[in-house]
Amino acid sequence: MGSGMKIRAGLAALLLTGPLAGNPAYASAAQPPTTDHAAYQKFVKEFRTVARRHGIPESLYQRAFHGLTPDPEVIERNNRQPEFVLTPSHYMALVVTDTRVREGRRMLSEYAADLDAVERRYGVDRHVLVAVWGLETLYGTLRGKRNVIRSLSTLGYKGRRARFGRTQLLAALKILKAGDVTLDRMTGSWAGAMGHTQFIPTSYAAYAVDFTGDGRRDIWDSPQDALASTANYLLRNKWVPGRPWGHEVVLAKGFDAGLAGRKNERAIRQWQRLGLRRADGRSLPYPEDRAYLYLPAGPEGPVFLLRRNFRSIMRYNPAHKYALAVGHLADRLRGEGRTLAWPDGIGPIGEPQRKEIQRLLAARGYDIGEVDGIIGPKTRAAIRDYQRKRQRRVDGFPRADLLELLRRDAPTGPRQAGRRTD
Repeated sequence: MGSGMKIRAGLAALLLTGPLAGNPAYASAAQPPTTDHAAYQKFVKEFRTVARRHGIPESLYQRAFHGLTPDPEVIERNNRQPEFVLTPSHYMALVVTDTRVREGRRMLSEYAADLDAVERRYGVDRHVLVAVWGLETLYGTLRGKRNVIRSLSTLGYKGRRARFGRTQLLAALKILKAGDVTLDRMTGSWAGAMGHTQFIPTSYAAYAVDFTGDGRRDIWDSPQDALASTANYLLRNKWVPGRPWGHEVVLAKGFDAGLAGRKNERAIRQWQRLGLRRADGRSLPYPEDRAYLYLPAGPEGPVFLLRRNFRSIMRYNPAHKYALAVGHLADRLRGEGRTLAWPDGIGPIGEPQRKEIQRLLAARGYDIGEVDGIIGPKTRAAIRDYQRKRQRRVDGFPRADLLELLRRDAPTGPRQAGRRTD
């Protein structure tokens, strides 16, 4: 698990299992047979001893667990395999969107003074911080509404993440004891990720900071505390101030693609001698720094030279695709970077076109939720079913040819769109 940010449901929840908006914090609807109330209550009773041993007051423990039942959706998501593994091209096109770029630039302007102060203290590039914020919760709009104690105790009482759930549950109780957040405000994702930039409780304990000076480390309602906490996280995971995360590069003709990978890390000047050039034509700075080559789609696709700071981002989430999305979005927010050219032809599709696809699917009777341009699992499931029926390649991806096909097939009559639940 490393530093603990690796098992959580921030971006993964948005892409693979829906946004972070769950049930009301203390909802307790009738449970399906997949839950075991007796086993859950036995766990709650036994865990009280663990909590007491770590200084959690009995009164706090009783309040935290009052009326709680296991959350069946947490059990379902914990047991469910991802609906499919996104290729790098699909992943990047879904997360580095015009919406995230536009809203990210607005956040850079709105929080300019705060970001100035965060950069001065921690030395972490503001564009990277805002990119993490954008990928994790769409700039705070999808922070998660689930009762964190209920989610983590559900994970902790049984299943493949029981150890994780118990460790995070104890850390969450300690956060409540410290008074950084009240019980009703401690909400998050199904796996206990919390706040604007989705810290799990142990990472909160280790890295969260009170940047505003109000006596609380408030990542739930203070973007300033959340951004500073993320900066502290990256700095303490070996972020090098003043250095970039990496660069898109162009390979020389006949380049040996076998040199890709971390095991072949070397000084940038050595890569230059092998014919690597920056894709935008600018010079590669700090040629004495070491970097490794990453070919997410093979030598025919976009190629990246990854520096030390890329690995710091990967400490936040260990997936190369995630860290690359953060870096690429940061470049777009900075006004640099270009639309990536993937060999399979996948590219970003504009927000108006995404909404039109959703409207046309809804008109055909598909439950896609709200027409909002966010391609969640309901929309992707509808696309896959439609592609299957039309005997097209089934990948669930919103592309221009899909839109054209839907336009030709558009039924007559009123279009309907339900409330977004994906």
